[in-house]
Amino acid sequence: MKQLGFLFVISVMACGQQAARQQTAAATSVDTTSVYQFRTPSRDGIGKLYQGREIAQVMGHLGAAWLERPEREQEERTDLLLKALSLKPTDVVADIGAGTGFFTFRMAPELPQGRVIAVDIQPEMITYLNQGKSKYRVANVEPVLGTESDPKLKLNSIDLAILIDAYHEFSYPREMIAHIVSALKPNGRLVLVEYRAEDPAVPIKELHKLSIAQATKEMKVAGLRLLKSDDRLPQQHIMFFGR
Repeated sequence: MKQLGFLFVISVMACGQQAARQQTAAATSVDTTSVYQFRTPSRDGIGKLYQGREIAQVMGHLGAAWLERPEREQEERTDLLLKALSLKPTDVVADIGAGTGFFTFRMAPELPQGRVIAVDIQPEMITYLNQGKSKYRVANVEPVLGTESDPKLKLNSIDLAILIDAYHEFSYPREMIAHIVSALKPNGRLVLVEYRAEDPAVPIKELHKLSIAQATKEMKVAGLRLLKSDDRLPQQHIMFFGR
């Protein structure tokens, strides 16, 4: 049932965006010299490929209830993820694809002298984030409206960027990661949290998973290397990248 619910949300949220991208893909010829290639979209993808991987459909703001489902804490063990990050009180963290702020507002108390920059490309999610600031009474969360290709972060401004189940849906992964890398301080880290593609038992559609090998390949384009992989979560990789 969990998988069916996830797939239903994905299907409903992305149908309009998928139709537009299908038209774009159909009108675009394959160019092997380009950063991206295009093909007829699969059922769960947008028909745009990066480093051999088809980019997945996006879950829109209408899927907010899925992000805030009561069982998420236990299913994903976000408490363990928080421990794995080893945040310092002064860290500035960018939560890219923050959505409703489910994890943003769990990090904020760990950063009494720091802050969380909560980035999303949907104005509706920014509204949720601002509502969350009032609900949780936190002053160290800064919602930022980014674009599909630019998270709107200042240069050399963050200690850590975390992308939770978001990177595989980026329409412009090369551009987004390049901007994030520019925003990292010299010893900054980029953390990808993604469902394990290597494990067929993880009940998530394939395009919404990412393997360590594929992630490492794509981050290398931006000049990042895999520092370590932490698999303490039930179904997801925690992948740490740095220069």
